[in-house]
Amino acid sequence: MRKKTVGTLPYGLQKRVELGRALAVNPEIILLDEPMAGMNEEEREDMARFILDINEELNKTIILIEHDMSVVMDISDRIMALDFGEKIAEGTPEQIQNNSDVLNAYVGKRNEQVI
Repeated sequence: MRKKTVGTLPYGLQKRVELGRALAVNPEIILLDEPMAGMNEEEREDMARFILDINEELNKTIILIEHDMSVVMDISDRIMALDFGEKIAEGTPEQIQNNSDVLNAYVGKRNEQVI
C-alpha cells in the first residue's frame, strides 16, 4: 500500500495519513475536528488507539472535537461540553456524564414538563 496515492487508500487509512502529516511538523498541540466522522467501528477503534498513543507515547496534547460520545468518554481525560456555542460544563468524563446541564442539553430533559 505504501506506493499508492493517499486518495486511493481506504477512508480509515486516509485519516491516519492526515494524522501522520500533522505529526510530521512536531506540534505541541494537535486539534482534531471530527476525526471519527464517516468511519466504521473498526476504523474508529484504530483511530482512538492512535490518538491515545500519540498522547501517551509522544506526550502531545490533543484537543478533540467529536460528536461520537462513546469515543469522547473512552479516550478523554477532560471534557468541555458546549450548548449552542456556550460552555455549560467542564470536567472528567464521569463529571460530565452526571452534570445536569449536560443532561438537559444533550438528552433533552429541559423540554420535559413536570406534571
